[in-house]
Amino acid sequence: MRRKHIALLLAGGAGSRLKILAGKRAKPAIPFGGIFRIIDFTLSNISNSGIDIVGVLTQYKPLSLMDHLEDGRPWDLFGRTRKVKILPPKTGEAMSDWYKGTSDAVYQNLGFVDDFSPDQVLIVSGDHIYHLDYRDLISFHQTRRAAVTIGLIRVPVEQTKNFGVAVTDENGRIVEWQEKPAQPRSNLASMGIYLFNRDVLYRGLKIAARNQGNDFARDVIPLLIRDKIVYGYEYKGYWRDVGTIPAYWSANMDMLDPGSGLDIVKWRVRTNLADRGEIGDRPASYFSRTCRVRRSLISRGCKIKGIIENSIVSPGVIVESGARIIDSIIFHDVIIGRNAVISRAIVDKDVRIGDQARVGIAADAIGRAGLRRLDRGITVIGKGTVVRPQPLLTNRLRI
Repeated sequence: MRRKHIALLLAGGAGSRLKILAGKRAKPAIPFGGIFRIIDFTLSNISNSGIDIVGVLTQYKPLSLMDHLEDGRPWDLFGRTRKVKILPPKTGEAMSDWYKGTSDAVYQNLGFVDDFSPDQVLIVSGDHIYHLDYRDLISFHQTRRAAVTIGLIRVPVEQTKNFGVAVTDENGRIVEWQEKPAQPRSNLASMGIYLFNRDVLYRGLKIAARNQGNDFARDVIPLLIRDKIVYGYEYKGYWRDVGTIPAYWSANMDMLDPGSGLDIVKWRVRTNLADRGEIGDRPASYFSRTCRVRRSLISRGCKIKGIIENSIVSPGVIVESGARIIDSIIFHDVIIGRNAVISRAIVDKDVRIGDQARVGIAADAIGRAGLRRLDRGITVIGKGTVVRPQPLLTNRLRI
């Protein structure tokens, strides 16, 4: 079953900078924007670009991710000629082991690539928020007669230390590559998107493996740049690396800003609506006469009796009378008690917050089991945590 293009989606990351949000799931499986998961954006890009064969390389705590992907049907990647294939490490086999890095993960799955004999292989990360028709990237690649094309985006100079950085000539050819530089010569950062001619991919991976290299940005790309065959495709749309708590929180807040450039509907982002107890079949949300909701996203199946401002609320959340949620992200099936206050927080699934509790505001709420003050004033509550009710305060907090 030959294909001109196939995609390999790297989804095995541990997401250590996302702290307890990634404690029980792979980073691409973290919920986003109410009903979505981070991986939905890249997978939707693949489907919307007409690429119908996808290998998803998993490793770290993959079960929730595998349940979410199922057979690829939600992204129209299911059938006789379309598929999503989960590719975990082949532990226990000769010449195989846990994936040691991005290039090693692909190297261990060249057999999957061989099954389709593609002209080009698209390699993408499953942990970024963006919209891109990869056909534009492929057209650029073919026009330049490139052997490798890397998606690039301009970032503030102070952020270049977190990325691979490219210096390009007037034709877009990459002439220099700096990996997480202290003194960058450019602000064109890698988006974690690589398009390889198949033979060049094989050659680069095999040489890197012989040199005990296991990372694309560090070991494969610099090797190929020397051959003057690597080009950079500059992307100018919305793109966010959500690998830290502040970045993840900010990207979610962008969903509430019409001018941010993040547009779920226009981007045609798909998700698995059968996930988490058939979230697509939950009833309409209930809003009491006393509730107030301003500039917020409320998912299906919620019961809202309190006040919600500038927040994202996932399916099945209950907000009791007098409770207030401000500048926060609430995951699935959270119960928030009467007169509780949540401000600038991320609350994971199945959390129970007692009456009068303060999260993200009162100092006495910090440090309990499951609560951690993290990253510039954002409070994160781990999955399944119970925050006990607090005594009624005589001085009511004003928001």
